[in-house]
Amino acid sequence: MITHVARPEEILDSPAVSAGLVRVERRIRGLSTSSRLPLINRAAGRITGAGGKRLRPALTLATALALGGSVSNRVVTAAACVELIHAGSLVHDDLMDKAAERRGVRTLNAELGDAGALVVGDFMFARAGLAALSATSKPVAEALASVIVELAEGQFQEAAELFDPGRTPEDALRSITGKTASLFRASCLVAHPAGRSMAEYGERFGVLFQILDDLLDLASTAERLGKPVGNDLRQGVYTLPLLRALRHDCADVRPLLGRRLSEDEITALLARLRRSHLVDDTLEYCRGLASDALSSLPVIADPEMARVLYGLPTGYIDWAESMVVR
Repeated sequence: MITHVARPEEILDSPAVSAGLVRVERRIRGLSTSSRLPLINRAAGRITGAGGKRLRPALTLATALALGGSVSNRVVTAAACVELIHAGSLVHDDLMDKAAERRGVRTLNAELGDAGALVVGDFMFARAGLAALSATSKPVAEALASVIVELAEGQFQEAAELFDPGRTPEDALRSITGKTASLFRASCLVAHPAGRSMAEYGERFGVLFQILDDLLDLASTAERLGKPVGNDLRQGVYTLPLLRALRHDCADVRPLLGRRLSEDEITALLARLRRSHLVDDTLEYCRGLASDALSSLPVIADPEMARVLYGLPTGYIDWAESMVVR
């Protein structure tokens, strides 16, 4: 019998956070459909209305409550802005990847063309920035502006290193910190701009989150994930789990790097990686990141928020481990 292992969004599902997310959802809907152009509203509204984990805004709400604050209108707007930036980054990711579908739904670039998708992604970024300026505070607006820069830099670095056989784990870690972890850090920071220790927690969890996502692309199955695996290999993205494996017990697969692989080669490479120490090594590495994240947490008086935030990093590792195939 398979025991259910909670996903990260389930761990964050406390009554106070859930109630706040209802308000955040309304704010996201309002911001994403605030253009004077109906076509932009339809496109942006479809992206933000498609669901998703809402992990980042939930982290914003949990941070505010953990640090003795409340789910105020400012916090709700900040959380909505974080999600709008995340959604805009996904539009740009699909555009760069030339992806036709995301989770079984046609992407904006497939529907509107590259130019249309680019503009909608830009609209989401700009709309988040304007909302932060008008409805939150200067430190929050500055944090969100900074994170857009980091997202762009991290994604650019990854794109510049596609199919690069000389890419190192350190290179991959820098890209992860920019393209993923920076927004988790900002999710905590916008809830309480003085909460630097919580920001460190968010960044370390964000690194862990992305590394485990990369691991599942190599060591899970389409049936378990609900999406194809091996996509990073197809696109020439050499992720940290793969690069660490090359340094340890998979040096023999290095000659496959630097070019596009056939589907048969990808299948064989995935099988080889699953026979290696890839899974155990990556999980152990992430447990170290989880320990670092937890050591960053301040004293949390609210027992419910303490349970949530202490449980999140290790809970996600447990969930990811339940999804791998050894």
